[in-house]
Amino acid sequence: MNEILCPHCKKAFKVDEAGYADILKQVRDGVFEKELHTRLELMEKEKESAIKLATANTRNELQEELAKREKLITQIKTTSDLELAKLQAKLDKSETEKKLELVEAVKNLEKERDILANKLVNKNTEQSLAEASLKSEYEAQIKAKDAEILMYKDMKAKLSTKMLGESLEQHCEIEFNRIRATGFKNAYFEKDNDATLGSKGDYVYRESDESGNEIISIMFEMKNENDTTATKKKNEDFLAKLDKDRNDKHCEYAVLVSLLELDNELYNNGIIDMSHKFPKMYVIRPQFFIPIITILRNAALNSLQYKSELAIVKAQNIDITNFEENIEKFKVSFARNYDLASRKFQDAIDGIDKTIVQLQKTKENLLRSEDHLRLANQKAEDLTIKRLTRDNPTMRAKFEELRDK
Repeated sequence: MNEILCPHCKKAFKVDEAGYADILKQVRDGVFEKELHTRLELMEKEKESAIKLATANTRNELQEELAKREKLITQIKTTSDLELAKLQAKLDKSETEKKLELVEAVKNLEKERDILANKLVNKNTEQSLAEASLKSEYEAQIKAKDAEILMYKDMKAKLSTKMLGESLEQHCEIEFNRIRATGFKNAYFEKDNDATLGSKGDYVYRESDESGNEIISIMFEMKNENDTTATKKKNEDFLAKLDKDRNDKHCEYAVLVSLLELDNELYNNGIIDMSHKFPKMYVIRPQFFIPIITILRNAALNSLQYKSELAIVKAQNIDITNFEENIEKFKVSFARNYDLASRKFQDAIDGIDKTIVQLQKTKENLLRSEDHLRLANQKAEDLTIKRLTRDNPTMRAKFEELRDK
């Protein structure tokens, strides 16, 4: 027997060993359960802290990496845009210089025309002074010229409009082939026979440098008209089609070589710029066929360097675009991998939670088993011979007889 002092009334009482053990066991179970509950709470808090810390670190790293890459992309874009703007400014300057050179060339041609006109006036003056002595011969020449003009008009009246146009085309082709070997070795000048897009021009001029880079390209249209035609055509009637042919065949310039509107002084004064109606378009008389090619070709040679630099910058822009696409692919791939990792991480956390729940259930079952064993032990301890023989006089008599012996 053990003596225990009551903490409240300070009275001592005795309990047997089984009761004492039961009291100690109750105290131990309470402390164990409290400590287990405390540790489970600590584990839960540590788990949540670890999850939050890992998530925050991952998010910060991702944000820093994305910020660095976006900053790099912004810097590359800014540099590329500045270089592109510089080259575009150079190209615009070159275009302006080309126009100024063209205007200057037109002025020079007009000066030459005026000089020739003055010479003609002087010549007429000289002829007037010598008219008295050469009158008969002069009249004979006039008659011969009149006859020649009449013959020419009669010939033109007999020719169809198509034949007249072909005669002008042949004139231009002959003029070009005359100087092709000396001035245009790398040039292509042939008839436009491709009508797959619905229409075609008359001739296409293209020229490239030794590296194969195109210097200039011109779409030519030749137009003539029979003097006896009732309805007279105008140059402006053909500009829209010529502009379409230029765009369809990817030519830079368009030139209408025309003998239409012979009495129109606008077209008789030299090279006429029609860019106010259609971009990079000119109307000329046949005598300016070679000069227009030379003027446009020289201007294009001056801007070839800027075009090459612009092509390099455009290629760099394509590289930057590919780099941005790779960055976007990396972002998508990284986000997908992060999402998969996050799901696996969450699955692991859920597994831990399920394990904790299962352990909690196992603990509860063990505690219940211990309670059942304790009750069974108490019942076994309460089992005495007196209780067993209470309703059995025979067995009670046997036990009394055995005790007496």
